[in-house]
Amino acid sequence: MNKTPIRESELILNEDGSIYHLNLKPDDLASTVITVGDPDRVAQVSKHFDSIEVNVSKREFKTHTGRFRGKRITVISTGIGTDNIDIVFNELDALANIDFESRTIREKLQKLTIIRIGTSGAIQKDIPVDSFLASEAAIGFDNLLHFYGNTGFLETDLSEAFIKHTHWNPKKSDPYVVSADSSLLALFNSVEMKKGITATNVGFYGPQGRKLRLDLEDDDLNKKIGSFVYTGNRITNLEMETSGIYGMAKLLGHKAISLNAILANRANGTFSKQPQKTVERLIEYTLNKLTE
Repeated sequence: MNKTPIRESELILNEDGSIYHLNLKPDDLASTVITVGDPDRVAQVSKHFDSIEVNVSKREFKTHTGRFRGKRITVISTGIGTDNIDIVFNELDALANIDFESRTIREKLQKLTIIRIGTSGAIQKDIPVDSFLASEAAIGFDNLLHFYGNTGFLETDLSEAFIKHTHWNPKKSDPYVVSADSSLLALFNSVEMKKGITATNVGFYGPQGRKLRLDLEDDDLNKKIGSFVYTGNRITNLEMETSGIYGMAKLLGHKAISLNAILANRANGTFSKQPQKTVERLIEYTLNKLTE
């Protein structure tokens, strides 16, 4: 293990010794972490806790750590997009695996269990709004993983088949594919939880095929995505974080899964009439599975 201290410009700590963006100290973090996009959703999760010991907020990153049925859990908001996932996952890992006093990597690395509770839109007609979907894999249209080495886990056969099927514009970032942690897929499996491949987009409007006043580069992209099938598997839904979550978790040696509350069906043009209730149901489902 390299014991060379990490420079101050690379591992940035606040005056109180907390990590730069998240404003957390190592003892603030539980080994089980729930991520949500919306800072307001942190309290929607932690209201179920028996107790809350950490309540920290900085920028879009809000964190509560407490106990649910005796299990210590951290819930943190990431904001939107894989750029924020890069910040959150690197800093969560630093809290778990770097000694802030010596600025060196710990001899024994801790493996975090990370569960995303997020919202998403289906692109297949048969996936109804208000249903739940676990991302078996994610195909990223962002470029986050291309900045890192040691990405031998990427499923290049699938991404190459997708590029060919969609006639992917080479001016866009090359799609990459990462699988979920198999043990977490098994943990959250039930008749209530659908499964599929999730597409992670770099924006909410044009990148997801939404058209308000601006023309799209490819009007048929969502249809191409929806019609893609690889070894019997299809892309089921669109959102904006899962590929980054899966990729960073693999790189850093953590376990991750993305659980999606399907609030829209893009193929049918429908949106949930009870989005908050659906998200609340997914929160309760997640907490119950974690403590069964």
